[in-house]
Amino acid sequence: MIHGESYKPIIAEAANMAIGEENIYERVFIFELLKDKNDPNAGAGAVGFSVRQPKFYVFKAKAVLLATGGATLLFRPRSTGEAAGRTWYAVFDTGSGYYMGLKAGAMLTHFEHRFIPFCSKTATVPLA
Repeated sequence: MIHGESYKPIIAEAANMAIGEENIYERVFIFELLKDKNDPNAGAGAVGFSVRQPKFYVFKAKAVLLATGGATLLFRPRSTGEAAGRTWYAVFDTGSGYYMGLKAGAMLTHFEHRFIPFCSKTATVPLA
């Protein structure tokens, strides 16, 4: 049986074998999408920097897939008192994908903004 903590190494190994380790860039913060100069509705790449080294990257691509996740902490939780500290929000879901897509001219419709916070076993939620 494969457990959640095992997925990343399994996927990483499969990716390394499929496209080669030299074609995988980790710990790169993408902050800008590039548009195709011939087709203003098409993506042509992305710009980013390394979060560990003083390196700047410009990626060229035939197509761009923006899969940054959602956005949390946009709204204040309804939990009060002790329960407010028992809800975990993913701090890495910053909404940067929404920003980059909007800035590149994408029409942001029909996307989900749904987040179900993790609750520990000890948290009690009133039903009424």
